Amino acid sequence: MNGLMPATRTIVEAADVIFGGERHHSLSSQITAERVSWPSPFDDLIETLHTFKGRGVVVLVTGDPLWYSVGARIGRAIDPREIAYHPQLSAFQLASTRMGWSMADLETLTVHGRPVEQMIPYIQPGARLIVLATGGETSKAIARFLVERGYGRSRITALAAMGGADECRFDGMAESWSHAVPAFNTLAIECAASPDALLTSRVPGLDDGCFHNDGTMTKREIRASALAKLMPMRGALLWDIGTGCGSVAVEWMRAEPDSRAIGIEPREDRRILAAKNATLLGTPKLELINGKAPDALQGLEPPDAVFIGGGLSIEVFRFAWNALRPLGRLACNAVTLESERLLYDLHGKYGGKLIKISVSAAEPIGDKTGWRSSMPVTQWSMVKR
Repeated sequence: MNGLMPATRTIVEAADVIFGGERHHSLSSQITAERVSWPSPFDDLIETLHTFKGRGVVVLVTGDPLWYSVGARIGRAIDPREIAYHPQLSAFQLASTRMGWSMADLETLTVHGRPVEQMIPYIQPGARLIVLATGGETSKAIARFLVERGYGRSRITALAAMGGADECRFDGMAESWSHAVPAFNTLAIECAASPDALLTSRVPGLDDGCFHNDGTMTKREIRASALAKLMPMRGALLWDIGTGCGSVAVEWMRAEPDSRAIGIEPREDRRILAAKNATLLGTPKLELINGKAPDALQGLEPPDAVFIGGGLSIEVFRFAWNALRPLGRLACNAVTLESERLLYDLHGKYGGKLIKISVSAAEPIGDKTGWRSSMPVTQWSMVKR
């Protein structure tokens, strides 16, 4: 309570009902108000809040309620005009001041209650990260990710109880990290790459070797071209039809925060590869569906973008095009003459952009070097207007 601004403290003291976790209630125990703990399941919170409509309700959360906190969830379900937010110093602000880091020059992430693998795309040379942890083991998992990718010399600082009497700090290197840290903590990470470190930009076009695959996949240059047409955007949903090893869906999700992807793939072995790639490359929320389009597309949430890399047919196109949201983007790749002919027909009827991509790579030919060409790919793309 002593850390609250006077105006905010007055509102808490006047509350009829106070929602919060056990530690929130213990930190405000001197106030006489009806107490309500977080419901289980947590999604019942909104319904419970509605039962107190008309009374003075205070919801206690840590730091800034609209920065990776429950305030955003409440604001999506209740008219914002019925809510007053009272932000305090966030863990990100406190951690940056403890480290002396400019917040404009770092990434602020959370894995609190989310898969820890979501931080993997942000591991890059020289990057500074502040990460809200999901528990005492989070720091060890992140240290392992760093070491596996050639960033073992990265510095990690775990900060707990910032601003309180029991504030503590733990410093170390990823390659030797062994601290037992409190469950509620924030991590500050300074990535340091070794000469053989894995380089994985969030810009589409990862090296093909980054993906587990069976040889059938959308290759690097073709994938980068397709994703440029699909235009990943924050929170947008992609349907990846014929996802294979998931390379397009994974790169779509890496490119933009909170973007989503559904991969439709009838072969179990390829779905296993896609799931493995999603975990290793930091997109564990990739949703995979067993089935063939168009039947497997029935009932799915309308997409913001559609990629058809396999199983192209006029029926699949029509279903996907009708489901696509306004201003949605579509891209199709064809390798066979039959699929190419279909793209020519669709281009003639609907317009869009039709290109043919041919990629050659320099490879040894005996003791010399020559160009080896991959199969050309015809790519059709358009925006739904």
